Parts: sequence; structure tokens; C-alpha cells
Amino acid sequence: MGHALTKLSLQEFLDWENQQAERHEFHRGEVFAMVGARRIHNEVSGNVYASLKQQLRGAPCRVFIESMKVKVGEATILYPDVFVTCDASDLKTQIIFTAPTVVVEVLSPSTQSYDRGSKFTFYRSLPSVREYLLVDPETREVQLFRRGADELFTLHDLTGREQVRLESIGCELLAVDVFDGVEPPEGHQASLPI
Repeated sequence: MGHALTKLSLQEFLDWENQQAERHEFHRGEVFAMVGARRIHNEVSGNVYASLKQQLRGAPCRVFIESMKVKVGEATILYPDVFVTCDASDLKTQIIFTAPTVVVEVLSPSTQSYDRGSKFTFYRSLPSVREYLLVDPETREVQLFRRGADELFTLHDLTGREQVRLESIGCELLAVDVFDGVEPPEGHQASLPI
């Protein structure tokens, strides 16, 4: 998250932000400029989107990528890197979604703490969110937080695994696909699945 620019109402923010070239997130009256993404961030986000798009063809769920807004409560607007919604109302909206089932954030050094902390707290407050996936293209760490029957999230560290199963939408992400086009970190052989 960037630096707070000014205080606005939610509607003022939406009116203003829809006219901006850059994306901004919003929380309780404060506007935060989004930092520009690097190539590997876009590669991984695009790879996740493409894989899920293919797997969800014909399903009642849809996948969206980075320029779609998710509203959390009455005071927060976020831009997930990738998310899937199966909600009938969400599937009719054009701009603001309210009930994602799966949210994927691709980590970068500048957003990692925010994605693991405050942003995860925001997403957890949405009853629709069943799985929250964090992918670090630099280290190839893959962490999945899944909501259980008790409504609590459990961490599944899937780093080094060949696949990630997203149970809530019946999809699998293969590590080889997620990291396609991204050089492995130093010390890893290119043939490894991680």
C-alpha cells in the first residue's frame, strides 16, 4: 500500500478513482496509490488467471485479474491480483465485487507485509472468502490459507509442491504453470517444480 493522499467518502473515492489512470485502494476515507508491478508479478498473476480461466470454463464461477475492485464492508475498496467469484450478484456487476470465493495475491518486496497482514484481515472479514493464496515469485513460496468448518483459516504451506488444490472452486494450479516465464531464484535448478 502506498501513502495516504486525502480523505474522501466512499462515493467520492469511486467517482474520483474511476477517472484516474492509476489504481488506488481505499480504507476508511484514506486513498492509497498502488505501486506499479514488476514483470515477474504480472507474469505470475497472468499465469494464475489463465490457468483458472481455462479450468472454470462452463462453471458457475468466474476469475478476474487485477483491475477489478472488491468492496469490503462499507469502508474499503481493494484490488486483488486475481480472484474468483461464484456469487450471482457479483457475476452481474461491472466494477465492484463483494463476494469473492478465492483471492490470490502475488507478493512483492514492497507489498508483502500488507498482503500478509492488513489485506488478509480485510479479506477474512468477507464470509464468502474460502481460500486466500499468497505466491512469492522471488522465493517461490506458496502459502494457502483455507477457511475451515469452524470459520477459522488454516495455513497450508505448499512451497515446493507440484500443485496447489483450490478446494472451494475445484481447481488445481500447477507450479510449472504458475511460474512459467519466471527464472528460478539463485541456487535452484531450472528443472525443479518450485
